Amino acid sequence: MKVLHVEAGKHYYGGARQVAYIIEGLAARGVTNLLACPLGAEIANAVGASARVHQIAMRGDADIGLALRLARLVRAERPDIVHLHSRRGADLWGGVAARMTGTPCVLSRRVDNPEARWQVALKYRLYQHVITISEGIRQVLLSEGLAPQRVSCVRSAVDAAPYLAPVERSAFLREFGLPANAMVVGMVAQLIPRKGHRYLVVAVDALRADYPDLRVLLFGQGALQAELEATIAQRGLAGIIRLAGFRADLPQWLGGLDILAHPAEMEGLGVSLLQASAAAVPIVTSRAGGLPEAVADGVSGLLTAPGDVAALVAALRRLLGDAGLRSRLGAAGRARILAEFSVDAMVEGNLAIYRQLINQHHSGALT
Repeated sequence: MKVLHVEAGKHYYGGARQVAYIIEGLAARGVTNLLACPLGAEIANAVGASARVHQIAMRGDADIGLALRLARLVRAERPDIVHLHSRRGADLWGGVAARMTGTPCVLSRRVDNPEARWQVALKYRLYQHVITISEGIRQVLLSEGLAPQRVSCVRSAVDAAPYLAPVERSAFLREFGLPANAMVVGMVAQLIPRKGHRYLVVAVDALRADYPDLRVLLFGQGALQAELEATIAQRGLAGIIRLAGFRADLPQWLGGLDILAHPAEMEGLGVSLLQASAAAVPIVTSRAGGLPEAVADGVSGLLTAPGDVAALVAALRRLLGDAGLRSRLGAAGRARILAEFSVDAMVEGNLAIYRQLINQHHSGALT
């Protein structure tokens, strides 16, 4: 079996890491992988041993030429399946390229933002099957008219191994310049509106009087950086909240957090939450998208309504004041990740769909 994967992201964030897990897992099972990605994309180096990489120009939704470039690649390599892993034009023009070449096409859907029913009816006819990374996203597509037999949930996974080693507390505090008695809340997410950083900033403002040792690390980068910095300064929180940037070595430090907060308004599943659970960190997050699948309420973390700052404050207050609860939720979260979110299960789930579509294609049942 030969699979052409198309990933349009230039940075090695959560989605791209999931693509790498799939490619590496497929290669271990004897599948030949090709990867089409943008020029200079970080994933190219990450999967170089498991896939033949083709770096091509990818300029977004308006880049009609991407369909022609991908179609040329498909005709030259003749894959059995084209798997589209991202948006930014890769979904639309990749689907067009697959249709032009008569190649079965799978789309991975990683976000839960709604689309109009007419858009779903037109766009999704390009794909023989859609794989969602959470049941929450699957339900969104079903509500928008996609036929149940054309969409399956294969949850994102996490390689737990890098997060299992204990983090030395003193080393963690030194690394981030934190005081010895700090209670550390972290957030790992792109600095974009839907992740809900603003809610956490307001919540911290409400908590700081009662928890003078509270410190917050915001890991990630994005368009909201300057706005967040200004808001933090205006509220006098610069000594409490720090933008820690993107850290490639985050697995080494994630377990040093006391709590992970993720008050997102929309989220497909939340890979950073799976990673935090693997590191035995208790979580406070929202009931948005697939987040209730990533975090079991009262088991591995606490869930609140999206945008409800009062509920976020109450949940953080509950965990900050109860070390025993933090420990129990963290331990249960790690056990849940090891049991339910393995990379092997994700790879096998994708592979089963490939095999089904290839068999249907050869039998003439796939249109």
